[in-house]
Amino acid sequence: MPILNLDKLFYPRSVAVVGASNREGAAGQVAMHNLLHGGFEGPILPVGSDRAIAGVLSYPRIEDLPITPDLAVVCTPPFESVETIRALGNRGTRAAILLSHHTGKKADGRPTGLGTIATLLRQEAQRSGVRLLGPDCLGVIVPGIGLNASTSHISAMPGGVAFVSQSSTVCTAVLDWACERDIGFSHFVSLGETADICFGDVVDYLGNDAMTRAILLYIESIQNGRTFMSAGRGASRNKPILVIKSGRTAEGQMAAFGDVAADGADGAGGRLRRCHQTRGHAAGSRVQ
Repeated sequence: MPILNLDKLFYPRSVAVVGASNREGAAGQVAMHNLLHGGFEGPILPVGSDRAIAGVLSYPRIEDLPITPDLAVVCTPPFESVETIRALGNRGTRAAILLSHHTGKKADGRPTGLGTIATLLRQEAQRSGVRLLGPDCLGVIVPGIGLNASTSHISAMPGGVAFVSQSSTVCTAVLDWACERDIGFSHFVSLGETADICFGDVVDYLGNDAMTRAILLYIESIQNGRTFMSAGRGASRNKPILVIKSGRTAEGQMAAFGDVAADGADGAGGRLRRCHQTRGHAAGSRVQ
């Protein structure tokens, strides 16, 4: 399903926040704040236990929403998110962002692997027809339409470069760096654990996006190399693609997969390999 329903993710006409909250610092509170202050002109619909979220009337269940949202920002824990995706699919929503972090435990306290959660989410997404971004991601920012469906502490400015990363930490660092230099983006996408939407899907979509002049990817791992290369070949006919691959050393691989014991040099890559686009353009350079 390379680009199926990705227009609902990147250009929604309405957004629901499932798990919206008034608790300071909670993902549901930050997501609502960013959406309300980003300039998005469509309806923003909080779903939560409070009567109102940030002054906006809240709804107790997805089934109670007055309209079907194009996009849902889901702030519930991963295992609860499976039921949430089912309810969204039944309602007719076709894209969801899963912000939740993996806790390593089921609702009853038993430990489980992230792969189990990703499998369950992927199966439910396919059954329900909902495209999933995440889990464990920062979200999506599309400055051109005022969409800040993320938990980022700052938003992105409008521009022509689309930035896509698996790492939320790198996303935050790049946003801070770009803000200081007045650099903007057409899309700012945090993929997280890629239970459904992956690099190939996003590159395929952005390759034909009118707001995007170039695509910058920060990659830790590729799940489907064939899909990624096919999308890259197609998109590179329309615009340049720059790829930065992390984890090329043993320490880098440990860090990329979240090993806090990883130890390495302070240099920004050290041996960053020269990447290339499928049309033969240079897409990266050695960093000392």
